[in-house]
Parts: sequence; C-alpha cells; structure tokens
Amino acid sequence: MPSRRKFMKHMVVGSAGLAASRVLASSRVLGANDRVRFGLIGAGNRGQEILQAAMRCANTEAVSVADVYARRLDEVKEFAPRVKMFTDFRKLLEDSSLDAVLIATPQHQHALNFVPSIQAGKDVYQEKTMAFNVEHAKRMRAAYVGSNRVVQIGIQSVSTGAWQRAHELARPELLGEITAIHAHMYRNAPYGGWNRPMPPDCTPERVDWKLFEGEATPRPFDADRVIHWRFYWEYSGGNVFENMVHQVGFWYKALNLQIPRSVTMNGGNYLSPKMQVPDTMDVAMDQPENLLFTWNSGFYNLHNGLSEQVLGRKGTVARYQTNDESREVTFIPEGATPAAKPAEVAQKADWTPDVVGGGDSSDVHMQNFIDCVRSRKEPNCPFEIGFRSAIAARMAVTSFRQGRKVCWDPESEEIV
Repeated sequence: MPSRRKFMKHMVVGSAGLAASRVLASSRVLGANDRVRFGLIGAGNRGQEILQAAMRCANTEAVSVADVYARRLDEVKEFAPRVKMFTDFRKLLEDSSLDAVLIATPQHQHALNFVPSIQAGKDVYQEKTMAFNVEHAKRMRAAYVGSNRVVQIGIQSVSTGAWQRAHELARPELLGEITAIHAHMYRNAPYGGWNRPMPPDCTPERVDWKLFEGEATPRPFDADRVIHWRFYWEYSGGNVFENMVHQVGFWYKALNLQIPRSVTMNGGNYLSPKMQVPDTMDVAMDQPENLLFTWNSGFYNLHNGLSEQVLGRKGTVARYQTNDESREVTFIPEGATPAAKPAEVAQKADWTPDVVGGGDSSDVHMQNFIDCVRSRKEPNCPFEIGFRSAIAARMAVTSFRQGRKVCWDPESEEIV
C-alpha cells in the first residue's frame, strides 16, 4: 500500500497535470438542444439521487461514475448498467467529452474533487456544504474564478416556488427593517436518520481507503468511518453541514446576506453515543446587516419541524415544511394572528426524516443546472452563495469545538 506522502504527491501531480491539459480537456460548446454528457463522483445515497435526477432531465447522458467503495458502483449498475465505473475519480475526469460532473462525496473530499474537475474544464454540480473549511473554500474559489465554468451548489430549495415567494415577500416596503431570523430543523429519528447497517463487504479489498481519507488524519482502515462518515469531525460538520446550510443558503440568497461577523454555537451529544458530532444544537449568527440569525436543531422531537421566521418591524415572513409549496411561505403583518402555528404545521407535514428531505426540488434544481450548462447563465445557487454559507457553517462548528465565540476577519478572510 503506498505511503500517505506518496499518495498526496500523486494527488497534487495529478491535479497539476489536469490543469496543464485544461485547454484540451475543456467542455464542448453546446447548443440549446445539444445532449449534456455528465459523470458522478460519489455514489452514496445522495449521489445516486442526483445522478437519477440528472438522468431524468431531457437530452442528457450519464457516462461515468466514480466511488471509492465498489459496492456503490454495483448499486449504480442496477439502474445505469452502461455507465463506465471507476474507483479513482481522476480517471473519470480524463474523458474530454464530459460536459459536467456531479459531486456528492463526503464533505471533507469536496475541494479535492471540485478543484480537479474545474481544472479539467467541467461544469460542476457540487453538493452542500460546498467547502469543508476556509482553506478549502479559498482553494475552490481560486480554481473557479476566471474558469468560465458553471457551478451549481446543491441547496435545492432556492429553485422552488417557495424561494420565489420568500424573495417577493421579504421586500423592505412590506417587511420593514429586519431584526432577526429564527430557523429550526427538528426530526425524531435516532442519530438523525444517519445510522445505517454495516455491509459485510465494506473491507479494505472493496474500499480505496487512502482516497477516502484524502487530507484527513491518516488512520488504519475503519469500515465504520466509511459508512458513518457523518459521525466523525474529520469528515463531517454534523447537522450544521447537513441541514443548517440549506436554511442559511435559502435566506442568504433571498436577502443577499453576507458572512456573519461572529458566530456562537452551543449544544451537545446527549442521546447519540456512537457519533462525535452533536445531536442537539443552537447557533447564533451576528450578521453584518445588523440582524441576528439563529438556528436550532435536534434529532429526538419533531415539534418545531423545519421552519423559519424572518422578523421585520412591519411583519413576519414565515416558511414551514408542508406538502403544498404555494402555502409554504406566508406574510403575517405586525399585530395579526398567524394562520397556523409552527407546531400545527409540523404535525401535518408528511415528510421523511432523512439526510436531505423529500419532494421534487432536486429535479428542479438539477434541471436548472443542465439548462445553465447549455446557456452558460448563472444557476440558481451560484458559487458565491455556496462560499458564504459554507463559511457560516464552518464558523459554527469552530465555535462549538473550541467552546467560544468566533469572528470573521474580512481582511485576512480567516476565522479568528
């Protein structure tokens, strides 16, 4: 087995080689009706979901899939038997006919997949949270700026009618000056719904362990870390990265909010001993727009469900998880009685507690990406929203792990 130093050198050399061949490997110029050819990096549950969403888009072709775990490739073969399969994603990027790449790997790998994909001239659909830390976010930005690549971040709620309505209702003339945003994300599912059975074939022979580890601290092979990577700080930001970022990205775009001035996160792991990340948490983000954005979450009670309230001097814009997107966002004038209390809406909502939620928003979001690959227009969740929301999420995790308030230094672009 190669040493970690040799492995990382190979990663750097491989990326440099892709950058050097960028002109030759750049995507084709597509017409409005041309077929979009794409590959997938990361074929776990979410990866398979977005792969099938892209396959449902008109005039697209799934060409290749890469995953460090051979079991995932076998699963994809069941519904896409003709695609090429790779363990090493760099082999996938060697195909100059690929127009786009979908990335749904564990969060610590995002930059390691994204940068070579951009350098290879591919448009990218990047699952959230876009970047694992500040250094990765900057590395991704350096690759993206000036690349002329289309990048869609996987915060799919911004492609829904609910986002359009929120954007319309959150006007200053209607809402007034905003002082606070209260966001909640609750489900009653042990370990957040992330605890999965251990497949018997998750073995060193079936997993490229060094490629899985990437830049994380090197350890002996551990099947639990492959299957339950969301449990570990080295690969995951917990529910802050899984769900807070969705709600933050939604309102960051709707209100054009910037990176927080400071963030404090408290909470703990009270009922989930198998994982390192918290199962109950409260985040307070002091925004430079002079408003407080709070988010709290837990895995063992559904009462608050998924909801947000934007509090303005003239009224409140409320978003609740329901099956009817036309009723998902409402405006409540100051002094009026809300049409439905959050608890009532949460109990009525028929949604499955999993990693990303339900509905068809992934299909709409993917269609927007495919359309932009052809038109070269900016997609609904552009790189900048991914960058800001990723920094906010990392600030929260840093605050929790260091037990203190953290601030953002806009000059050095560092968490201090």
